[in-house]
Amino acid sequence: METKSKILIVDDDSDVINVLKTILEHEGYDVYPAYNKTEALETAARVKPDLAILDVMMTTHYEGFELAKTFGESSEFQSMPVVMQTSIEVLTTTNLSVQQMAKEYRKDRKYKELQVLLVKDILKEEAGIDYLSEEGVSLWVPVQGFVKKPVDSNNLLPIISRLLKH
Repeated sequence: METKSKILIVDDDSDVINVLKTILEHEGYDVYPAYNKTEALETAARVKPDLAILDVMMTTHYEGFELAKTFGESSEFQSMPVVMQTSIEVLTTTNLSVQQMAKEYRKDRKYKELQVLLVKDILKEEAGIDYLSEEGVSLWVPVQGFVKKPVDSNNLLPIISRLLKH
């Protein structure tokens, strides 16, 4: 019997979790909800998810970014794909690295003061977040994708399928 992929959903909105859970369970995934970074880390340690879908704003303004960074720096979870749910516009590129592209955007007057830059390479399927900390320092967090809020299953499922290689 094939084992189901485990997906961690982290969002402080129970309605969003319920919608995602319904969509994903219908597709045969096991879904594990968490409502903040602390719960997410506890749940991840317990269930060892194959993929995480993270909201951005929860207890704090950038809690989802911080959680993605924590997963990426953890030897246990750094290979786990992370998808960010966001209503922020994603900037796309086909050249340089996504991190280099974010640095280029930061030099541009129009983007320099933006708190958050989401960048995705549409050819290499690389993505990342450049956000300004409270101290004004530019922080980089690589992720594997973005899904627009409100989540549409027609956009979400192909991303998950690609990342889990189903």
